[in-house]
Amino acid sequence: MNNELTVFENGQYLAAFDPIPNIDYKFGTDSECAMVLPRSSGADSVHASLHVKGRTWWLVDEDSSSGTFMEGRPVATEPIVGETKVRIGSVELILIPDNAIESEDVKKDKYEEVKDRIYEQLLNQISLSRLRRSRINNQELEEKARELLRWVIAENESDLIKFSQLQLHCMEDEIIQDLLKLGPLEPLIEDDKITEIMVTSHDAIYVERKGKIELTNRTFRDQAHLLRVIERIVAPIGRRIDESSPLVDARLPDGSRVNAVIPPIVPDSACLTIRKFGKDVFTADRLLSYGSMTKDMVEFLRRCIKARKNIIISGGTGSGKTSLLNALSAFIDNDERIVTIEDALELKMQQEHIVRMEARPPNIENRGEITIRALVKNSLRMRPDRIIVGECRGGEALDMLQAMNTGHDGSLTTLHANTPSDTVSRLETMVLMAGIELPLSAVRKQIFSAVDIVVQTNRLSDGTRKVTSICELHEMKGDEIDVREIFKFQQTGLDFSNHNKVLGYFTGVNEPSFMEHMRICGMPLNPKWFIPVKPPEEKVLTKSKEEEVQT
Repeated sequence: MNNELTVFENGQYLAAFDPIPNIDYKFGTDSECAMVLPRSSGADSVHASLHVKGRTWWLVDEDSSSGTFMEGRPVATEPIVGETKVRIGSVELILIPDNAIESEDVKKDKYEEVKDRIYEQLLNQISLSRLRRSRINNQELEEKARELLRWVIAENESDLIKFSQLQLHCMEDEIIQDLLKLGPLEPLIEDDKITEIMVTSHDAIYVERKGKIELTNRTFRDQAHLLRVIERIVAPIGRRIDESSPLVDARLPDGSRVNAVIPPIVPDSACLTIRKFGKDVFTADRLLSYGSMTKDMVEFLRRCIKARKNIIISGGTGSGKTSLLNALSAFIDNDERIVTIEDALELKMQQEHIVRMEARPPNIENRGEITIRALVKNSLRMRPDRIIVGECRGGEALDMLQAMNTGHDGSLTTLHANTPSDTVSRLETMVLMAGIELPLSAVRKQIFSAVDIVVQTNRLSDGTRKVTSICELHEMKGDEIDVREIFKFQQTGLDFSNHNKVLGYFTGVNEPSFMEHMRICGMPLNPKWFIPVKPPEEKVLTKSKEEEVQT
């Protein structure tokens, strides 16, 4: 049996091709798709994709409007086993994966062998360093490289006869990506549905998609290829990575955060982690569409920001703190002067009067470091209306609290904490990290005086991100701070019939103590928002297969 993918519309043959390993094939009406479907078919621009990983084919529905159907049933992500019929609108695809490992490995090896040989020939013909020193932009550089690549491909025409036009197009793109861009990471960077890229070795690249981690079919040629890509990332921003400096933090041109670790710190293989940030500005409307919070919660936070309440957003890694901070910052008036302070530039402010500052690590000689704390201190001399710190991690928390207590109301920041109560404890610890000996009671009074609202975010077990709690620092009881909940998300269970989806509801808990102050500020709060709601009728849950087996 041979690998085969055949496409029909209303029973009429459209096309067929022979998928090869480690390539993604997208289906849709967009001209950039590997299989362009007729617009009359009812398919989306990018409707679904086929991921070929080793001997396994995976069919993925790309959040299409009308769904992707395998053997008559809707699918999200499914492996293809044996001959399978897939329907997209009026188009039918017949997929026949090859079960014979020998023939597939031969095909993969031949493709990679020819691609590597052309790549080496291209390197011998081109001087990248000289081209980069010349005054041409990236687009012109890519055009010159493609022009030379096509000449090299023509020289190897006899070896390329056996490959289809689609495969040749993919080969050309892969070589250009290896030469000038991020190689196998390039399609993952461009995929807006991917939020994290994790490279654990040259042949294992994982991604986070919709809150779930999955192994991709992308690979580097070898360890040296992976190291070249890491160097290509860190070089433009003046960083270096080698055995004497095996750890580096960097960022991509789009603001995505990068961390790289190479041997000897990791003896097995270099590791690369990229935290991606969406190209679009994150808004409160998107939070509502994702079910991350309710309209009442959004309106409450909007009025608190207008009334210049100091807000801390807390949560675990990847829980959506920065996205929420971006969304809430949109509520700040356009006529205010805002100073943002970050480790790596991630915030996408929508106001006009913005001063952005970025911390700087020490150089190779361990000089030139500019810390977040130094920037917070400097921001106080810049006449800010509001100070926004991307994340508090250490002694800068003390300076942030002092800024909040000295007239810079309405400031925002984020920090890592699992609960609102933990947020207060974390703040205490970070203030003590400033190296100034203060009694704990004085630290707590500073925190209580400075912070008004704590917004807790969490990534739940099904991968969704929600605002699970909004609290106020209510009162001091002796030396203890009473944290009182205003809104919360109450989880009621899991729907085992729907990919273990978390079930629950949002509810008000208590009226905030500053109701009268908000009214005086012209931002009155509706008391109905804070009335606890009754739990909705529970959905009948089906047991998971594991539970049925145990039963």
